[in-house]
Amino acid sequence: MLGAVLPHIRADLHLSYGQVGTLLATAAVVGNLIEVPVGVLADRGHRRRLVVGGGVAFTAALVAIAGAPTFALLLVAFLVYYPASGAFVGVSQAVLVDLEPQRGEALMARWTLAGSLGVVLGPLLHVAVAAAGASWRTSVALVAGCFAVGVAATARLPIPEAEAGEHGPPGWRDVLAAARRPPVRNALVLLHLSDLLGGMLSAFLALYLVDVAGWGPGAAASGLALWAGAGLVGDALAVPVLDRYEGRAVVRVSAVAAGALYTALLVVDGVSGKLVLLALLGLSTAGWYAVLQARLYSTMPGRSGVAISLGSASGILAGALPLAIGLLAERFGLASAMWVLLGGPLALAVGLRRGSSATRASGQNTSERSPA
Repeated sequence: MLGAVLPHIRADLHLSYGQVGTLLATAAVVGNLIEVPVGVLADRGHRRRLVVGGGVAFTAALVAIAGAPTFALLLVAFLVYYPASGAFVGVSQAVLVDLEPQRGEALMARWTLAGSLGVVLGPLLHVAVAAAGASWRTSVALVAGCFAVGVAATARLPIPEAEAGEHGPPGWRDVLAAARRPPVRNALVLLHLSDLLGGMLSAFLALYLVDVAGWGPGAAASGLALWAGAGLVGDALAVPVLDRYEGRAVVRVSAVAAGALYTALLVVDGVSGKLVLLALLGLSTAGWYAVLQARLYSTMPGRSGVAISLGSASGILAGALPLAIGLLAERFGLASAMWVLLGGPLALAVGLRRGSSATRASGQNTSERSPA
């Protein structure tokens, strides 16, 4: 939803590309900084408080975004939204994976499919709201209402706490020790780079279609919905595929295809051609997050909270990417800045090659087939 309404937010509040990049990057960096201790707390018996409390703050932040009259207040709302998402969504994911750690990839594929439903429904809801003549603020407010219902339902669910290991609950020493392991660092780098054609593309795609391709805001939101809808179909197909085939090989092959499709998307001018390429691109990245997130969890079995902490700590650096893209767009134009996202599939094609040190070191992975 936020990606779909970003052109409207920029026009309504008169934001520059630099301010858009600052909004996304600052919130990501600060959010990840706050989320670092969340993972440790999650493994120390505070999962219910983190999930429910994060959900309440998450919903409140959406309400604040919907009503923000200035860039400064919008930034404050985003600064709450990002860490609240980490507590509400991230810890929920850790709970799921810890229920059946031996099925990490399969569970993450189902998690990603469920999330893709929201990714598709958000832009479609905004298209419907805009067609009815209402503003972007109404769209975000409706999503906040949906989350209020979701948080109330979540508060009634059993949320099991993590089991203490033989050395007791994990602490900061466990986080630092895990960060020194090459397989963990490799998994973190590839996970963040894969998001260049995921969340990063989602943030800038509508702006690209409006400012570079020349589409109207409504058409851009529809293009974003098409890309997300194709991703939903791909995520549905990824569930049986990852039940049968090695996740690492699936992602590496699809990364090569995604790189070629994204390059064509930036080169082709026609509307119909871009629509076809958006759909194929959405299909090609299916399964990336499921495999790479499961790969990270598999490097630290039984310590999903530590994985959250390390993901947030490394996300502080990755969070600067939206600002970098925004500044590049200010200097060279958004069309040129969008080429940076091609680094995602290139990194996966190289980093997931067979025989890499990360693959050999992940012998304790949780997959029933072979290393992720």
